[in-house]
Amino acid sequence: MSKKIKVLTISDHPLSPSGVGTQTKYVIESLLKTGRYEVLSFGGAISHENYEMSKVEPYLDDWRILPVDNYGTQDHIRSALRQERPDMIWFMTDPRFWGWLWEIEDEIRANVPLVYYHVWDNFPAPEFNKVFYQSNDVIATISKVTDAAVKEVAPEVERYYIPHAIDPNFFHPLSKKDVEPFMVDLFGVESMDDIDDRFTFFWNNRNARRKQSGTLLYWFNEFLDRVGRDKARLVMHTDPSDPHGQPLVHLCQKFGLSNKEVMLSVDKLPPQYLNKLYNMADCTLNISDAEGFGLATLESLSTGTPIIVTMTGGLQEQVTDGEEWFGIGIEPASKALIGSQQVPYIFEDRIYVLMSTCMISMSTQLTGGKQVGLWKIVLSISGLILCVTRLETLKLVAENMMSQSKLRFLTNLKIWLLLISAIQQE
Repeated sequence: MSKKIKVLTISDHPLSPSGVGTQTKYVIESLLKTGRYEVLSFGGAISHENYEMSKVEPYLDDWRILPVDNYGTQDHIRSALRQERPDMIWFMTDPRFWGWLWEIEDEIRANVPLVYYHVWDNFPAPEFNKVFYQSNDVIATISKVTDAAVKEVAPEVERYYIPHAIDPNFFHPLSKKDVEPFMVDLFGVESMDDIDDRFTFFWNNRNARRKQSGTLLYWFNEFLDRVGRDKARLVMHTDPSDPHGQPLVHLCQKFGLSNKEVMLSVDKLPPQYLNKLYNMADCTLNISDAEGFGLATLESLSTGTPIIVTMTGGLQEQVTDGEEWFGIGIEPASKALIGSQQVPYIFEDRIYVLMSTCMISMSTQLTGGKQVGLWKIVLSISGLILCVTRLETLKLVAENMMSQSKLRFLTNLKIWLLLISAIQQE
């Protein structure tokens, strides 16, 4: 049996619920299911109770996770190169987190390629990132916005447009029969007869400033004033006390929003339960002022539930394929420069129109409940949904084309990326 290809991944902890963590997990599992890879993951961006390396069931030695603070250190990388001898380093999220890694690119790239999965971090085109982009062998981009930015800043760097994926085994339409018991439990009632017939909005995001959690409550309160306070509810799946966000419980009290009008879902839920929340809703909302991709949008569309988004970053690519719309998009009214000394180029999209107007528009269109036929699941909107099973197949094909004894792993990687990119043209 040929030696397995060893990949070192650096990102949010792959078992954490963040979008970056989820995408890392999808990619790793797809690699491991081929039987041709083993993975060592630096699990970062979360707090750890201990820092012992662990093995992930059912993969065991083929997938180990080393907890690290932030995303690791140069010494972590040097130790991994010396002891683990990976064939590739694959890392992901905003470029400002990787300065320490690119500082030692000469040490790394002499031995293994650096592959950066680039999470978009807003316009104007990030000229500041040019030196960072040039420190990679390959850049994979998650949205057309990101791809355009990399092309403009560093056209000489090899890149591939590979959007985020969802697992259709978790996110898919459910029947009322499947959803109703979940709703009875969620609302703490005896039967569906005890749940009032309100139009239900769903918001699934981290409680962070750019996600506009507090602004959404303000808009929703206005919306209720216009349509009637017994006509709609908002379910928010988030941590209302996140120190990086806004005090949602206090804001609900400030606006006079009762628990019948706004429900805070605070427990961490596995994907199959999140799927039920999406299916329960008449409409989802994702109104970030800066979003690289916005995985919640793709999850919502995959369940057949329509969505209202802000036309920013990767969000806009998911609600329309350029001809057909799969939700409602709100154009930003202005942009504010919020950059810093470290990242001077970032703009923030600002929206001054009344969100309530859009909510009214959406609820009017959907009178009588979800119209799944109008808000159909699209599995090939420019490759937006890349099913895990297809990803596995592509890797198997790519690996059959390779000669491990003659070609550098980087060359093999390029073939793999080209095959993934090719399905976007189907």
